[in-house]
Amino acid sequence: MRVKICGITRPEDAQFAEEQGANAIGVVVFSGGVSQRVVGEGKAREIFDSVGPFITKVAVTHTKSDDELLRVIALQPDAIQISHPFRFDEDSGVAVIRVIGRGDPFPEDCDAVIVDDSHGKGRDFDPSYARDIVQHSKIPVILAGGLTPENVGEAIRSIHPYAVDVASGVEKSPGIKDREKVRAFIAACRNE
Repeated sequence: MRVKICGITRPEDAQFAEEQGANAIGVVVFSGGVSQRVVGEGKAREIFDSVGPFITKVAVTHTKSDDELLRVIALQPDAIQISHPFRFDEDSGVAVIRVIGRGDPFPEDCDAVIVDDSHGKGRDFDPSYARDIVQHSKIPVILAGGLTPENVGEAIRSIHPYAVDVASGVEKSPGIKDREKVRAFIAACRNE
């Protein structure tokens, strides 16, 4: 199972996630007022630069500004995870991951979707909604929302997502990862 550790705010947490076998890290930028895990552009670059070339670097943003979106692209992430329905140029050079929840239209202009009813607030996902999206989607579906080392195995078995995404479920405090929880989460995913 593919794993993204999201809400990374420190290079050492990104490196630890990579060492434990995470496939992707998420760094929240240009999302003031929406997330407690927002870092500035300089810190985002530092975090992205701290990991190797075989881990996917995802810039997570809630921006509604064209200028800020250009600045996110300038960070050169591998992918941008976004809730706002921005249109990306074909030559932007990044994969686009759209966040959806119940009642949201299914986006046609992206490379993957994250099923997260809470839109990054860590509330539990709706199993029937997530299962329906996985069954009908032609693109990869990533499951998020309320995942922890204790429940991720069952979520994987029952939903069958392409990947899982966790932030608060592996933290000591917002943005500060708990190494034991990160290790346990990734191990639980690998056992499925």
